[in-house]
Amino acid sequence: MPIDFGEKRVEMTKEYIQTHYGKRVSDIKIDPKIIVLHWTAIDDLNSSYERLRPEELVSDRIDIVKAGALNVSTHFMIDRDGTIYRLMPEDMMARHVIGLNYWSIGVENIGGKDNKEEDLTAEQVEANIELVKYLKERFPKIRYLIGHHEYRAMEDTLLWLEKDDGYRTVKSDPGPKFMSEVRAGVEGLRLKTPPGMH
Repeated sequence: MPIDFGEKRVEMTKEYIQTHYGKRVSDIKIDPKIIVLHWTAIDDLNSSYERLRPEELVSDRIDIVKAGALNVSTHFMIDRDGTIYRLMPEDMMARHVIGLNYWSIGVENIGGKDNKEEDLTAEQVEANIELVKYLKERFPKIRYLIGHHEYRAMEDTLLWLEKDDGYRTVKSDPGPKFMSEVRAGVEGLRLKTPPGMH
């Protein structure tokens, strides 16, 4: 289920990398070390997809629009029934988490009513477990599994790159219950939580 990712979005991604991470890059390839789980706060797959599909940011995202016109994106989206959709290649940078995009694979889960209700399904838990296992096998350097609501705890790690000290948001997705269930299912992979979190 590919999103629009043509030359314009690639160039905007390079600009984002330079502005926010201080890196001049010739391509937008990444070497993933983190998996970040999210919820969409929209209960519908097609509506969620339409938010991510365009190359430019939808103008109502006042929380992040000042940080650039590059639209938000994610590598995977998981529907309520556990169906996994790939939106873009895992080794290209998506804009889905402040400070950590350059090292991370994003997974959006359809749900999270009003952006606060932990309503993700058992099927989504199972799908996330299987996807995390697949990604760790494909990218053995992946060391962290985090929820979007935990991203600020990564600021003191070497993986944090954000240059703008004023660019932060408060996140509640996908919630501690969901993360604990997914982590229990991938315990054997020994993926780290953010520093200071257990």
